[in-house]
Amino acid sequence: MLGARGGWRALRRCPSSIFSSSSFSSSFSSFSSSSSLPREQRAPAVRLRVRQALGAREAAGEVQVQGWVRSIRSQKEILFLHINDGSSLESLQVVADPSMESRDLTFGSAVEVRGKLVKSPHKMQNMELKAESIRVVGPCDTLSFPLKAKERHPLEYIRQFPHLRCRSNALGALLRIRSEATAAIHSFFQDHGYVHIHTPIITSNDCEGAGELFQIETSNETQKSAEKNHFFNVPAFLTVSGQLHLEVMAGAFTHVFTFGPTFRAENSQSRRHLAEFYMVEAELSFTESLQDIMQVMEDLFKTATSTVFSRCPRDVELFHKYVAPAQKGRLEQMLKNKFVTISYNEAVEILKQASQTFAFKPEWGCDLQTEHEKYLVQHCGEVPVFVINYPYDLKPFYMRDNEDGPQRTVAAVDLLVPGIGELCGGSLREERLPFLQSRLQRYLDLRKFGSVPHGGFGMGFERYLQYILGVDNIKDVIPFPRFPHSCLL
Repeated sequence: MLGARGGWRALRRCPSSIFSSSSFSSSFSSFSSSSSLPREQRAPAVRLRVRQALGAREAAGEVQVQGWVRSIRSQKEILFLHINDGSSLESLQVVADPSMESRDLTFGSAVEVRGKLVKSPHKMQNMELKAESIRVVGPCDTLSFPLKAKERHPLEYIRQFPHLRCRSNALGALLRIRSEATAAIHSFFQDHGYVHIHTPIITSNDCEGAGELFQIETSNETQKSAEKNHFFNVPAFLTVSGQLHLEVMAGAFTHVFTFGPTFRAENSQSRRHLAEFYMVEAELSFTESLQDIMQVMEDLFKTATSTVFSRCPRDVELFHKYVAPAQKGRLEQMLKNKFVTISYNEAVEILKQASQTFAFKPEWGCDLQTEHEKYLVQHCGEVPVFVINYPYDLKPFYMRDNEDGPQRTVAAVDLLVPGIGELCGGSLREERLPFLQSRLQRYLDLRKFGSVPHGGFGMGFERYLQYILGVDNIKDVIPFPRFPHSCLL
C-alpha cells in the first residue's frame, strides 16, 4: 500500500501540485488532456487522503481515494456516498452515476474510488469527488454491523466493541486528538532541551511503594512455581512509574522525560482508574525549588492544550458540543489565568470549614480523597489548583523533607483539576544521603556519586484527555481500556 507518502510521490511526478494555486491551471490542463488518451498511456491516479482532498484549493483529475462508506443515498439520476479514511472528522462526498451501485456497496463497506476532484456546489463542503469507478474492497453486512448509519451511539455502547469502535466519529476524533496531544507533549520537552529516555516496562522495583503490582512470570514458571526459579533471577513486575530510572539519568542529564505505559493492579471500577495507562514523567536536576517543578507542569499543560485546540479544532468541537457543552469556555478561561496554589494545611482548613458533609472526615495527616479534591477545586473557582507540602508520613521515601518543625512535611505537589481531581503529582527528591540512610538502603548509591538537588513529576495522559475533552469515564479516552475483569482483544 502506498499510503499518504505514495500519494505525495505521485504528486511530485505530476507537472505541478494540485495544492499550489499559482500553478494549478497548467496542472489541471494536463490532467484534462490526458483523459482522452488510452488508459495505459495516462498518468497514474494521485492517491489522496480524505483530509487532503477536502483541503485541496483547486479541482484535479485522476485521483484515487480509499476508505469506508459512512453513508449512501441513491436517487434516480445520481448516487451519493460519503467516504471516510480516519484522516479527518469530515467525510468526502462522492458523486456517481447510479449504474455504479451494487449490492456490496453499503454502509461500512471498504471502497476504492477513482475520479475527478471538483469544487462542490454546496456551502457545507469545499470539494467533492466525481466518481469514474467504484471498487468494493471489503463488503460489510449491515444487519450484523453494530454501528448504524446516522445514529449517535453513546460512548458506553461503543465501548462494547473494541475492535470496531474506532469506526465511530467519537473514537475517531479521540484517537486523532491523542495523536496530536502526544506530539505536542514531545515537542514541548524537545523545545525546552529535555532528553527523551526509554524507561523499561519490566522492572524489579516498586517505585510507588503501594504494592499494586502485576508480577511477570513465564508460562513455564507458572507451571513450576514451586521451584521458585525466576527468568530474571529476581521477581519482576510491570512498571508503575519510570521515575527511579529517570533519577538515574538525571545524574548525567539535567533535563529528562519519558512517556509510556504504566500499570497498576488496583481493583477499581471507578471512572478515573485503569489497570494500564500512559504516563508523562519528567526529572529536573539542579533545582531546589518546588516552584520550578510546578511551572513546568503548568507550562506543559497549557502548551499541549493550546496546540491540540489549534491542530484539531473540529475533533475537539465534537466533544465540547455533544459530550461536555460547557467545557470549552472553562478551558479557554483556564488557559488565560495562573493556576492557584495552596498548602496542604490550607486545604485541610478549607475542608473543615466547608458546609458540605464528606464521607471521609478531613483531618490533618489524612490523605485527600476524590471528594476533597473536587471541593477544593470548586472552592478555588473551578480552576486547576496546586496543593503543596504534604505530611511526611503520607508520601514515599524519596520526597524531600522540608524540616519544618513538629508537623514535618515534604516538598510534594499535586495538581488538581475540575471534574477529575488529581492530574499530576510531583516533588523535590531527597538528595541528602544522611536523610536517606534512615529510609531505604537501595537508594543510597545514587546519592554517593555526584548527587545534586533535583525534582520531577508525572501526569496521567488519559486523565489529561479526560479533562480537556470533558469525558466522564476514563475508559472512553484510550483505544483498548484495561480494568478489572476486562481485557478485550
